[in-house]
Formats: sequence, C-alpha cells, structure tokens
Amino acid sequence: MIWIGAAAWLAAVAGGFAFLLRYKSTPAAQSGAAPAQWPAGSRVPRSDRRSTLLLFAHPRCICTRASLAELARMMARFHDRVEAKVLFWMPADAPPDWNSGDLWTSAGRIPGVAVLRDEGGREASRFGIATSGGVVLYDQRGRLLFQGGITQSRGHEGDSFGQERIASLLTTGAADRADAPVFGCALGEEPPVRMARAGKRTTHEEEEQ
Repeated sequence: MIWIGAAAWLAAVAGGFAFLLRYKSTPAAQSGAAPAQWPAGSRVPRSDRRSTLLLFAHPRCICTRASLAELARMMARFHDRVEAKVLFWMPADAPPDWNSGDLWTSAGRIPGVAVLRDEGGREASRFGIATSGGVVLYDQRGRLLFQGGITQSRGHEGDSFGQERIASLLTTGAADRADAPVFGCALGEEPPVRMARAGKRTTHEEEEQ
C-alpha cells in the first residue's frame, strides 16, 4: 500500500509539472490582426519622428512582469529609435486607481516609456490585442511593422523571436516575419486559479512568485 501510495503521489506531481510546463509554453490565441495603418479613432498619440511601440497589459497578470522586463531592455538599446507606451486594461466603470500596483509602478520606471489607462479595453480592441503582453509596432508614417509578444514563454525572461524581429525592424527595416507568439492572460478577465506545484491549487500570482 505504501508503494502504491508513493507511486500515485509521484504520478500526481509529474502530472502537475507537465500541466504547468504545457501552460507556460502554450501561446495565447490571436484575437485578430492589428490594422495595417494606425487607427484614426485611437486616442493614443503616435510619434511622427520615431517608430511607436504599444504594449498592452493586464494589471493583475503577474507573468506580464517578464514582458515589462524585456521592454526595459529593448528601450535601453533603442530609446532613440522608438517611442513606447504601456496601456493597462481596466473595466469601464472602475475607479481611477483600480489598476495601480507593482506592474504599473514597474512600467513607469522604464526610461522613455509612458503609462496609460485603457478604459474598457477600447484601444486594445482597436489594435486587435486580446492578451496581456501583446505588442504592436508602427513606423513614423503609421504603418504596421509588427504584432506579437516579446517573451519566450509565459512569465519567462530571455531572448525571443519577438524581440529579435523588432530589433531587426528598428535597425535594418526588415525581419523574417512580422509576428511572434504572445504569452499572457486574457485582457478583460481575472488571472485564473490553476493547478501548480505538487497538485496544490494556487492563484496565478502565488504561483509566479
């Protein structure tokens, strides 16, 4: 009985780790394509001197920390070539401080980055973004260059296809592709409760910590 119990426990642990690995490495489904030209109805200012990068974020999606960290690294390299903004989703009827927190603070500390509220996700809808960590890049004329993510998996920092392609676009004007997978929580939804270490149920925030 002891051996049977130990085997069952190990199977549960292995299953939990397999689920977690699959979850972290599975990109979010794309909701739609960003407009080829900067949308006329957008209230987000666009630079006519440099490229403009928008990163859309859920203020309670803890894996978005990695996206902000990668944005900081990109801005350190290309601050003279791109103007960046982070737009935090918030419900249309939420109080002004609803999305204040450590992610908002972290985004605000990135040199050269403006932090904005996206009430009701209106701007995210205009740009075809449904996932926290989703990025769009437009050139000085308002033409779409890139849409996708800048992390290699959910909540993990490091080199990624998205970063490489944006870097290539900013330095050479071309890239092998104009998209990359996005890893993050759905905008407009609370981060999920899911299975984690050793089968323990935990909140999204607790697991990432």
